[in-house]
Amino acid sequence: MSTSPLPGDASNDPTDDQSGRFVRQPNGRVRPLSPHLQVWRFHLTMLGSILNRIAAGALSVGALFVVGWLAAAAFGRGAYETYASIMGSPVGLLIWFGLSLAGAYHLTAGVRHMIWDAGSGLTPKSATSLTIVSMVAAVVIVVAFWAILFMTGKVVL
Repeated sequence: MSTSPLPGDASNDPTDDQSGRFVRQPNGRVRPLSPHLQVWRFHLTMLGSILNRIAAGALSVGALFVVGWLAAAAFGRGAYETYASIMGSPVGLLIWFGLSLAGAYHLTAGVRHMIWDAGSGLTPKSATSLTIVSMVAAVVIVVAFWAILFMTGKVVL
């Protein structure tokens, strides 16, 4: 059964609504406002989605650092050594650590989404578990990667 107001029924007219539950679209139609945050309770899969979007944004910004590295290499030895010294400083290493964490999380979240796309892990409990696994796996991957870099002497403070 339809819940839209009947023509001429002024008691349910959305154009007279004062609750803020309706919005007028550019084409003049009055439509209900999406309740999104008012309805959904926060849960870990929401955090996973938010972190995945943040990671994608960080990787987009991080691409500029890679372009800077390639440009420094193209401009010669002096430019490359200057760029390497800046990005090899503690602040630069923190940037690279953050970018590697963003990359690892984006990868593990992508694997999580592939599992979901295959139709597995879609119950709330298993979706939450997969989200936790993707977060923990990203941290473990990055810590192991940087530990290897420090232990082999490829990176020093």
